Amino acid sequence: MTRLELPEALARRAREFTGPPVPPRPAATVALLHPETLEVYVLRRRTTMAFGGMYAFPGGTVAAEDQPETLRGDWAARLGISDAQAHAVVGAAARELFEEAGVLLAGRADEPDHTVGNVGGDAWEDDRAQVLSRQLNLSEVLARRGLRLRDDLLLPWARWITPEFEPRRFDTWFFVALLPAGQEPRDVSGEADRTAWIRPADADGLAMLPPTRVLLDELSAYERADEVVAASAHRDAATPVMPRVELAEDGGVTVTISRNDP
Repeated sequence: MTRLELPEALARRAREFTGPPVPPRPAATVALLHPETLEVYVLRRRTTMAFGGMYAFPGGTVAAEDQPETLRGDWAARLGISDAQAHAVVGAAARELFEEAGVLLAGRADEPDHTVGNVGGDAWEDDRAQVLSRQLNLSEVLARRGLRLRDDLLLPWARWITPEFEPRRFDTWFFVALLPAGQEPRDVSGEADRTAWIRPADADGLAMLPPTRVLLDELSAYERADEVVAASAHRDAATPVMPRVELAEDGGVTVTISRNDP
């Protein structure tokens, strides 16, 4: 069990909330991990964005076009939803990572274990911009280039539902992914005012929401990338974590988080 103090802006909303809660929207986010240093790529949302000023991972809501065709068969069981919903969540995770960090989890369709390297340059940037503007979807970009989504590089880690007091709520699946060789993340989304590689254990001074904080705390327990990959096989990404908000008599607000993962 973990207890966290809420930032004042969130605490104020919790104190003032009278309901009813809005339905959560499905979303996906990806903690991009450097395989050699075990640093995690984070971005700080602009103040004009939802949860502005908070450090987060690349991610966002699931879109109608997030429906990759060729995926492994166990996603529904791993994520606790139907096949169609699971495909959409996985597709959203890959798309958001490409849109917000310029990192592509894909390989040649005729080489299952191949992963594309450098995806910089004008041609790739044009593809990314068209995916961002919804002129193309990610599946169309991959098919045109003879590539396929490497969904095996997405490691399901957790599922969180935003507390009821928030005006914008999300049912978010968190994934971990190792940075593909030859690629580097770039600040390309326009949604961040700062990006950085950080060691999970060094994140204490950064403003972030409880799911981000907890995931970084969990990653700090590992010393090698292969340990993270092995641990992901035992993570429960189907049962949602629903933080319990507690209002103290002095006006303070904390959230209590219970998890069943080892």
